[in-house]
Amino acid sequence: MSLPQLLLRFPRYLRALGPPHRRWWTPSLTTIFSVGFCRGQSSKSPAYWNQVVSEAEKIVGYPTSFMSLRCLLSDELSNIAIQVRKLVGTRHPLLTTARGFVQDSRGNLQLRGLVVLLISKAAGPSNVNAPCQDYDMVTGIYSCQRSLAEITELIHTALLVHRGIVNLNELQSSDGPLKDMHFGNKIAILSGDFLLANACNGLALLQNTKVVELLASALRDLVQGVYHENSTSAKENCITNDIGISAWKEQTFLSHGALLAKSCQAAMELAKHDAEVQDMAFQYGKHMAMSHKINSDLQPFIKEKTSDCTTFNLNSAPVVLHQELLGRDLWIKQIGEAQEKERLDYAKLRETIKAGKGVTSAIDLCRYHGNKALEALESFPPSEARSALENIVFAVTRFS
Repeated sequence: MSLPQLLLRFPRYLRALGPPHRRWWTPSLTTIFSVGFCRGQSSKSPAYWNQVVSEAEKIVGYPTSFMSLRCLLSDELSNIAIQVRKLVGTRHPLLTTARGFVQDSRGNLQLRGLVVLLISKAAGPSNVNAPCQDYDMVTGIYSCQRSLAEITELIHTALLVHRGIVNLNELQSSDGPLKDMHFGNKIAILSGDFLLANACNGLALLQNTKVVELLASALRDLVQGVYHENSTSAKENCITNDIGISAWKEQTFLSHGALLAKSCQAAMELAKHDAEVQDMAFQYGKHMAMSHKINSDLQPFIKEKTSDCTTFNLNSAPVVLHQELLGRDLWIKQIGEAQEKERLDYAKLRETIKAGKGVTSAIDLCRYHGNKALEALESFPPSEARSALENIVFAVTRFS
């Protein structure tokens, strides 16, 4: 399937599936990296993560948080922003998504674009002349690689916007008027499509067929991954799904790892690096993204302060590992014991899972993928950019 066809079908896939639960949304980076150990010990603070990102941004030349300003400040999106303002006072999730793009007080930085730029600089120029001759001797990054980083962020942002579409058939009276949700859905579809169209145009301007194929396949993987997530979470009996950690890793790579992994590989292709270097870049992006997701899944179980009403994904890494280690029958029994008046008591279930080995096994799995990412970096020469990529992994995988 071609990239334009994927772009046209992407929002329709999401509309058909209905919105994912909020636990599927990508959290802010301060939430992801403010990690404590599973027994409440303190870990890296938001200030530490902000320092890691700040140092990395100095290496690549400018803050990646502003990479997409050409698109975000365009007349077309400005008109959409005016319409989004009409949603103020409603409970449509698009407002939360838009607020996260504008407010960066908690360090909600664009990680994917930053990683693409860092690994581009870490690899440096190849011995073969790259098609894009505009090589910045100061930052050590080709102009086409910067464009690729921006395209990666546009695709990810479009995904977040489209995932803010509300399933109107599941609305409750507390969600507000139907007309507000219906209008919000229209804006979410329009703005997400606009971002994807800009990404498609940017890919065409790179004039590299292999890069277009890589990013198109990443978009296909995203759609497939979101389909699996939504079809699972939409079922009434999703708590009884028997998913093993192997299947979980396959689905997680599609929905959370493919875009970063293939963008890193594409950055190497733009500089005409050989297949071995491209594969190592792919492996770093893949395993770093997997560590990132597992760290996110661990947050409800390792935070020092967690509200009793806080829900968590029953198909997250700690829960899947807990179920796999415990056994199917005992897991169903624990689910039944945590039910009160046909509603699941997440606080009680969380304590049950923390008492098992699922959380510690998830931490081990996070560190495993972190180590695999570090192994991939050994193929790159020592440099500031490589050190910054290593520090990002350290920030994800340190829990004590």
